[in-house]
Amino acid sequence: PRKQRHTARRIYDRLVAERGYGGSYSTVQRFVRELRLARAAAGGEGYLELEWAPGTCQVDFGNFRAAVGGRTLDLKLLVATLPHSNDRQCVALMSQRSECLCAGLLEIFRRWGRAPAAMVLDNATEAGRMVRGEVTESRLFSQFRAHYRFESRYCNPYSGNEKGSVENAVGFLRRNLLVPVPAFGTLPELNAFLADGCARVNAAAHCRDGRPHGEAYREDLAAMRALPGVEFDAVRWVTARADKRGYVEADGREYVAGPAWHGRSLLVGMRASTVEILADRGRRVAVLPRAFGEGPAVRNPLSLVPAIIARPRAFGESTIRRDMPPGLVEGIDRMDSAGRRRTLRSIGRASESSGFEAACEAALRVVEGGRVPDDATVDVLARRIAGGGCGAGGADLSVYDGFLKGAVADGR
Repeated sequence: PRKQRHTARRIYDRLVAERGYGGSYSTVQRFVRELRLARAAAGGEGYLELEWAPGTCQVDFGNFRAAVGGRTLDLKLLVATLPHSNDRQCVALMSQRSECLCAGLLEIFRRWGRAPAAMVLDNATEAGRMVRGEVTESRLFSQFRAHYRFESRYCNPYSGNEKGSVENAVGFLRRNLLVPVPAFGTLPELNAFLADGCARVNAAAHCRDGRPHGEAYREDLAAMRALPGVEFDAVRWVTARADKRGYVEADGREYVAGPAWHGRSLLVGMRASTVEILADRGRRVAVLPRAFGEGPAVRNPLSLVPAIIARPRAFGESTIRRDMPPGLVEGIDRMDSAGRRRTLRSIGRASESSGFEAACEAALRVVEGGRVPDDATVDVLARRIAGGGCGAGGADLSVYDGFLKGAVADGR
């Protein structure tokens, strides 16, 4: 075994004990050193210098920490390089899962405007594995590869030198773009910052033969594949059964489909940033933000509305109350069952086009006006709010007054 090899001292002790050896320890030590040097030279244990054809891409992951939305997160840095031109790109991701890997690669393909002809990956990525020469790819990555028509190759285990370009780029980009710890409001903002940083790094780069990056980069692009007209949808589908609360579990996290779907078998689509829940015949149940690690169930308050419409009295104890403005909650509490049902139905319908927050704000304004919200009023007002309108005010007719005054002054 690797960690139980004979040392020169152990060989000497065994020779003395088992063979009656009478020579010196230094003689044995010198012999062992020469033997190891000879084996290393014969076995080719040094690194071979590799030459990479234009259009070939190397991919690897690194780890880093960033503040996103006020929270400090441990993120994954997906790095892709074109060794021929020394072009380096990186994307921040929440996970190394296959759907995140494909989404990150797609973002890098957009920056290049092309897809690589061949891709070399680490044996430890979610793309696939090579064990004893046999490659097993994940289903999603295999579909992604076929969509963009590139070849994939996997390094031998513990052989990072086989993709030294990207191994070096991971550390280089992390030191030059992510120190000090960056802070951004959202992950897309962080990735926009990384894209700008990569552009600056590449503008000053040179390839291995000393040529400027731009000259060799054009050769890379010429050897790469054109992007297809339709982008790949990086989604991994799993089947899950909703419990009695309407919760489904996927990748260790709970997502709320809604009480109306309790006991049903649902299809859950896992994307890099969202989770889509579908019922039979592709009916969309909910689209929720993707969550990683431990935490509470992820829910969309709109998914609770149908159950409360069916049982208006349940509003008093429903968790949807904390998602609504306090004034609206107080107004609904004062209503009878018919009024509650009418109000919640109007919020649910307006949410489909304007979003839950705008629909609740519209319903609140109607309640503050002393009326029970109805479908038409809440929908129109919610559309104005979602579009940045100020509310229920009418059109500004002052422009016509100015026009008429100007006409009178001209004697028309």
